[in-house]
Amino acid sequence: MRQGNDEGMTVAQSGNHSLEARRLALPAGVFLAADVGGTHARIGLVSGDPDGTRPVTVLQYHRYACAEWPSLTAVLQDFVGQLDRSVHVSRCAVASAGYVLGDAIVNDNLPWPVSIRDIRDSLGIEQLAVVNDFEAVAYATQFLSQADTTAVIDTDALPAEGPVLVMGPGTGLGSAVLLPGKPHATVLATEAGQIALAPGNEREIEILRYLARDRAYVSFEHALSGPGLLNLYRALCALRGQAPVLTLPSQVTQSALERSDDAAVEALDVFCGLLGSFVGDLCLLYGARGGVFLAGGILPQIRDVLLASSFRQRFFNKGVMRAFLQQVPVRLMEHGQHGVIGAAGLFLDLQDGEGALTGSRAGESAVTR
Repeated sequence: MRQGNDEGMTVAQSGNHSLEARRLALPAGVFLAADVGGTHARIGLVSGDPDGTRPVTVLQYHRYACAEWPSLTAVLQDFVGQLDRSVHVSRCAVASAGYVLGDAIVNDNLPWPVSIRDIRDSLGIEQLAVVNDFEAVAYATQFLSQADTTAVIDTDALPAEGPVLVMGPGTGLGSAVLLPGKPHATVLATEAGQIALAPGNEREIEILRYLARDRAYVSFEHALSGPGLLNLYRALCALRGQAPVLTLPSQVTQSALERSDDAAVEALDVFCGLLGSFVGDLCLLYGARGGVFLAGGILPQIRDVLLASSFRQRFFNKGVMRAFLQQVPVRLMEHGQHGVIGAAGLFLDLQDGEGALTGSRAGESAVTR
């Protein structure tokens, strides 16, 4: 267990059963917030933040490796089991990719199915809200300072009021748009990662042709994600006439960073170029004058490669719209606790609206009781 960050909250190292019981002076109205991805589930005990600088205060937090647990219910039970016995949690906000279908959160990138009923019954949850994972991250960007991010593309212009694009590759390719407004911002959850892959040069045309051999439709997610990076590597090995030796996305990333495998180096270079082109397209699509935040699990690992790559060139390469894009800042953020903060903030917004929203997709802020 380690104490600390700039908010003085209790934080646990990732790994099995590393949370310790803590007796906290807890305010009333605490609830759970979970940010669930294909690789990690980030769980927080939170309360509303009355001073308004952030929507919530994170009182206790832990990151779990999903593959080490049989279900999300088991993860939440472990987290709750480490809290002081006097703490009763009856509300929970879950941010997850996918969609709500009956009792289940459906997402092919998760290692297990998620049962809403099981969570409620096993933990005594009276109210559970499900929001899109990148919707939650987008919501949390309102509370970031520049010190929390790294400039990928800076501008001389003053920050503009307008839509903010948040996207990033991880187990999948997530994207959302924050629309500023009063009393609360609105977040548009998107499936932009499922847009058809658009090559920008001859090499990428060859890669697309290779990827299309065994699938009827090739999306950007097939290239811009952890599995997508592995797809790029395998395609480039085939185009180079060599057998692939790397079998995991993490191995491709590591080999590219070490420059120990030429196909991996090229795969990461293609990855960054495609990302720049795609982000530029999304900026034009959504009129993202308010800027871009790049998130996801991969990009912080390859930050130096990204900054030195063709990302910037490809981002600006939009013909007559180059001048517009030169006014759009692009910044890299660490995922960290932002998904938990965003899920909790969206949940509190629903409370302000008397919890009236319901929906069938995770991005539609489904509320169940």
